[in-house]
Amino acid sequence: MPDMSSQLNNFVIIALAFFLAWVVHRLSGRIAGRLVNVDRFAGLEDRMRPERRRTLRGLLANALSLFAFALAILFALSRYVSAQTLVWVVGLFSAAFGLGARPLVNDFLAGLSFIFEDTFDVGEKVEILGVEGVIERVTLRITLLRAPSGELYVVPNGDIRVVRNFSRGRFSPVSVRLKIPAGELARALELLPALAKEAMLSLPNMLEPWQIISETGTIGESAELTLLTKAKFGQGAAMRPRLLAFVRECLAEANITLLD
Repeated sequence: MPDMSSQLNNFVIIALAFFLAWVVHRLSGRIAGRLVNVDRFAGLEDRMRPERRRTLRGLLANALSLFAFALAILFALSRYVSAQTLVWVVGLFSAAFGLGARPLVNDFLAGLSFIFEDTFDVGEKVEILGVEGVIERVTLRITLLRAPSGELYVVPNGDIRVVRNFSRGRFSPVSVRLKIPAGELARALELLPALAKEAMLSLPNMLEPWQIISETGTIGESAELTLLTKAKFGQGAAMRPRLLAFVRECLAEANITLLD
């Protein structure tokens, strides 16, 4: 009877440990949210972006759940083996697990590194392993990437080596091609540099005066010029038609007609 009572007590204690681990798992999202929100005490310039906050919350929630269940397992083993034997068993198991499940271990280690490295965040457009898409979720083991065509790519974190982050560019390139009659080319080349400074005032998303290049390098009845400039990141497509309309209007006022 004493043995039976002791086993029952151990069972109850172990069940309580796993129940507490399950509770931590269920509350891990809230706990992680509270931890991430600590940055509200920092200055405005030092606060995290909302996307970074969402990413960290998911990673920390996964880490808390994993840690809670790992402690519950260790506590359960400690009820039946000595501390010295437990250390030996854990070391042996870790070595065997590391060799047999190396890709899985690499995935978790890479996921832990995402907590400290601001490589990408939820909602950002990236290219990973040759696939472009938007990050939907990041866990300790996998990253979920939604492609433009709708497919969901499940990428193991250990396979992520090179990331092309489109959402963190400093500028967007803008180019406008002009077809000018050969007889008016000289006047256009004199006028366009001055117009570049005026365009900076009229187009607030324009970051620098344009450069004038000729991609073909030939002149016949007409010549093709390309204006190259930079816009604020993500504003390139919206600025291109406005830039073209601005140049066309200014050249028209100087009696320089653009050809189609």
